Amino acid sequence: MKFKYNCLNPIADCGLGNLTGDYERTENFADADAVFVRSAKMDELAVGDKLLAVARAGAGVNNIPHADYAKKGIVVFNTPGANANGVKELVITAMLLASRDMLGGIEWVKANASDPAINKTAEKAKKAFAGTEIAGRKLGVIGLGAIGQKVANAAIGLGMEVYGYDPYLSVDAAWKLSSSVKHCKNVETIYRDCDFITIHVPALESTKGMINADAIGLMKKGVVVINCARDVLVDEKDMLAALESGKVRKYVTDFPNSTVAGKKDCIVIPHLGASTEEAEDNCAVMAVKEMRDFLENGNIVNSVNYPPCSLGVPTKAGRLAICHKNEANMIATFTSILGKAKINIDSIANKSRGEVAYTLIDIDSPAPVAIVDELARSEAVIRVRVVK
Repeated sequence: MKFKYNCLNPIADCGLGNLTGDYERTENFADADAVFVRSAKMDELAVGDKLLAVARAGAGVNNIPHADYAKKGIVVFNTPGANANGVKELVITAMLLASRDMLGGIEWVKANASDPAINKTAEKAKKAFAGTEIAGRKLGVIGLGAIGQKVANAAIGLGMEVYGYDPYLSVDAAWKLSSSVKHCKNVETIYRDCDFITIHVPALESTKGMINADAIGLMKKGVVVINCARDVLVDEKDMLAALESGKVRKYVTDFPNSTVAGKKDCIVIPHLGASTEEAEDNCAVMAVKEMRDFLENGNIVNSVNYPPCSLGVPTKAGRLAICHKNEANMIATFTSILGKAKINIDSIANKSRGEVAYTLIDIDSPAPVAIVDELARSEAVIRVRVVK
């Protein structure tokens, strides 16, 4: 089976190079079975029946209408953890930039570059750019996923006292977390006790604007807040007021906009979190791997709008992949249709997420077109695909 793919943004060759001769690139979005994307906005793109999946070479998917895509049977993947080290290093850099006025010092040197005695003048001027060290300071990490746990561990190595908060901490993440990280049962502990606070949570209705006037009111005077996760997590008007009052010492954000750009005590970075060669390569390789596993095997790993579901590599004569609504008796419906056609089922995997579900069925003979059509006519079925 030949698959056509489209790239809405440049995707690293080390990733696309893993596509076999069964894949053909097309510049026509409407003609693609699969789409690879980084930051391109997909909300306004017209989507037809051909598109099967979208792979985001990165973690955030705010540029993809993934909830709407789920209703159309389009699986959306992301690449969690692939850019984690790049973001971790940016967060550490952010702490250092906020602690010591290196940016101010560098600008002073540029402004005085023509001074023949700049080496002597600098000795007098440098006191204006003196700062503090981060060793011994308390860092609060909100969200201990792939990035948060790397930040926490790195900060421990730099001699900081690290507090972590994550009510959904996975077992895998917990194993990777340094035992020196102090686990907080509520986020208010971090607000009250920490000198630095860094956020690493997804943009959900429950997290948007979580750093607001109320949260800032609980914080220490002189706290540094770092946001390299999502712009909407911080109420920036409240943040500017806190900077003006001196409650917050510095606000470092990786999301430039007209609210914070150029404002006093805001260090605004032009969205460089994952902008390293290594991160882009890792994301591209992971995105292609996920897409191939889905298209060739029907398996879902790291989807943001469908549940994880896998039957490994197909070994039987046929495999069906069914996107459907999360309703009762769906498995009974599928098995009944196959049973009446005397098609033997070897194995089934079924998982659900919210309003949608996904079912993989391995069968001992190829699925007749008539049977596939009958499955597709089931009222709650969104899409049926013959994987093999």
